[in-house]
Amino acid sequence: MKIGNIEIEGYAALAPMAGVADRAMREICRKFGAAYTVGELTSSKGVSLGDKKSGSYLVCHSAEKPMASQLFGSEPAVMAEAARVAVQYDPTFLDINMGCPAPKVAGNGGGSALLRDPVLVEKIVAAVVYAVDIPVTVKIRTGWDSSSINAVEIAKRAEAAGAAAITVHGRTRQQMYAPGIDYKTIYEVKRAVNIPVIANGDVRDGESAKYMYESTGADFVMVGRAAMGNPFVFEQINAYMEKGIVLPEPTIEQRLSVMKEHIDLMLQYKSERTALMESRKHTAWYIKGIRGAAKIRKMCGEIEKAEDIQRIAEMILAENRNV
Repeated sequence: MKIGNIEIEGYAALAPMAGVADRAMREICRKFGAAYTVGELTSSKGVSLGDKKSGSYLVCHSAEKPMASQLFGSEPAVMAEAARVAVQYDPTFLDINMGCPAPKVAGNGGGSALLRDPVLVEKIVAAVVYAVDIPVTVKIRTGWDSSSINAVEIAKRAEAAGAAAITVHGRTRQQMYAPGIDYKTIYEVKRAVNIPVIANGDVRDGESAKYMYESTGADFVMVGRAAMGNPFVFEQINAYMEKGIVLPEPTIEQRLSVMKEHIDLMLQYKSERTALMESRKHTAWYIKGIRGAAKIRKMCGEIEKAEDIQRIAEMILAENRNV
């Protein structure tokens, strides 16, 4: 697949997830075969005003690339200014978020709220495309709610404004992350535009990735929540798509080793306190489904120092040693 003039190799990308898909996770997922990554949701207003936290989300490193920086907002001029700042951090391409369902984003007119204003969508995309000299992509949902499924119109307007690719999450904003993916609408978007279409929603392994490809005709797929505590999903998808092979699940030792590597990266890239607080959810995700995890999960929520993570790993190993 080509995004503008950028050749993307592989089968699945890591979706943007605020507070989850940070630098450490992006690097781990790339290591396990994610074709490209997308940075955390970044406020265009914050960037344009010089907010340090917003600016920190735009930093790109070679181990994360190909990587897109992702911006949200509802004002074309502000989005364009933020895009000009973002390219200074050397992303591979830029992504405009028009799919985030979170109230703090959509409630302020950004993210999925833009799906209710197709004309504004076109203006924003055009402004950002004009402002930068790297490819610009757009991430959307199927519509605001079941009575306003308008992904095809949005996609066509984005393409007309210069978007190089479009990602469609197969749910409405109203659905949030409720079960059920609208494969038909993604298929209709693919038929309606001449730019690559990336399909997103409930891709969790090789079989579901192949089903998404075949059901929608999409050029690529994106993985979000299935990668939490499970970067192995990318090598599983790659093996299934390339050779039809279902890889065995990683051993407990492998999962715990990667978990510690992931958290070591977080400790390297963030303040110790921030990394340890955020490691609580990551450790819980990594041990999910392992024998003994349920009674150890409470300890994950109480992590205060690096030694706590080692103790959790040792307890999991002890619980499973003679299984």
